[in-house]
Amino acid sequence: MLGALFLGLVAFASYEYARLPDAEPLLKQNPKTTALIEQRAEEARAANQKPRRRQTWVSLSNVSKHAIAAVVLSEDASFFLHEGVDTKELENALDDAVRQGKLGRGASTITQQLAKNLWLSTDRSLLRKAKELVLTWRLEKALPKRRILALYLNVVEWGNGVYGIEAGAREHFGVSAAELSPAQGALLASMLPAPRRRSPASGSPALKRRAHWVIEQMQGVKRLDAQQAAAAHAEIDALMSGKKADGAGDDEET
Repeated sequence: MLGALFLGLVAFASYEYARLPDAEPLLKQNPKTTALIEQRAEEARAANQKPRRRQTWVSLSNVSKHAIAAVVLSEDASFFLHEGVDTKELENALDDAVRQGKLGRGASTITQQLAKNLWLSTDRSLLRKAKELVLTWRLEKALPKRRILALYLNVVEWGNGVYGIEAGAREHFGVSAAELSPAQGALLASMLPAPRRRSPASGSPALKRRAHWVIEQMQGVKRLDAQQAAAAHAEIDALMSGKKADGAGDDEET
């Protein structure tokens, strides 16, 4: 019986593995849509609302270097060093999951988040996590790091119906991605744990704290000098001033 169960699990795993998409076409092609975009559209239709989609693809050269640094430092500081999975952070997240009895958001690298956004759902099941790890490996094997980062920045969610950093920059600050200041980049990066709940307009204290922390990290790795960091801190306060704090903005979502 145990042998039959084992063979069944192997067959199931092989079947699921074979069904997972190939990452190689993404080397030269941008995806027309993503699993997350389609999920949000279905959610909108289920609520009798018209799906909203704001998205404009841009190259890394058309994104502010400060915004790129802010996102990488906030979401995955070891992005250019690991091979898709930060094993130390993954181990810590698994330990937390065992203690809490559920999977949390922690330990997801930029490549893992890209895999999930492109092809998977937002549920937190072990099967979804296993698929995510396989797809992460495929992305890292097929694509250079800068291509992975470019894809991520163009598909990640930055508000209701807002996808990609160009749309995010225009939605929240009325500028292009190339024009984002360090403060604006830090705020966008700080939205990513809960992009539909936190926004500069929400006045979220958690967003403000996180943005200041991102600027501190950027100064710590010399992406900003002391004068630039001080100006960014002041701009964050100015951008967030006069806004009514939204307690819902302090929650995180996957």
